[in-house]
Amino acid sequence: DSIEDIEDVSLFDADSDVSRRLKKTKIRHPVASFFHLFFRVSAIVVYLLCELLTSSFIACMVTIILLLSCDFWAVKNITGRLMVGLRWWNQVDDDGKSHWVFEARKVSAQGGKTSSEAESRIFWLGLITCPMIWVIFAFSALFSFKVKWLAVVVMGVVLQGANLYGYVRCKVGSRKNLTSMATSYLGKQFLRQVRIPGVWKPS
Repeated sequence: DSIEDIEDVSLFDADSDVSRRLKKTKIRHPVASFFHLFFRVSAIVVYLLCELLTSSFIACMVTIILLLSCDFWAVKNITGRLMVGLRWWNQVDDDGKSHWVFEARKVSAQGGKTSSEAESRIFWLGLITCPMIWVIFAFSALFSFKVKWLAVVVMGVVLQGANLYGYVRCKVGSRKNLTSMATSYLGKQFLRQVRIPGVWKPS
């Protein structure tokens, strides 16, 4: 009897471990995950291949700006809320003052998360990588004297950079928290350099 009890417990634990792994790796919002990457990747692909596909600069510019605008709206209003439980927006009060609001979904009473780790990785990977690519495009257009493309590239940097900044603020906290974190990090780096023998010695 004792052997059977031990075997039952072992099988139960194995099943629970498998279910936990499935919950972590399962994509609960596949449509949101798809469109989180679709618009921004499509804008980059069109930018890279537009001169090969057509000779019309206006058509390429309008297509890229439309894709960037759709991406900005989808990421700001839908995918961030569904995939990682974060959202941000701007509101104007009765006095006409503009306020930025940053919210994060509260953890449920059971301590579980409504978003999976796979969705979180997809969200942050797309959110961080694509603005960096547009920054590279900006330097490339600037140094290659492609002035007509600068407006398009700057639009990509601004729209996707705004979403990145907003969601980082949601994740990390207010500007004071960001400032304190940066100050603390720089302070630790300075103390680390001072403590290393031979790197810095007072006169």
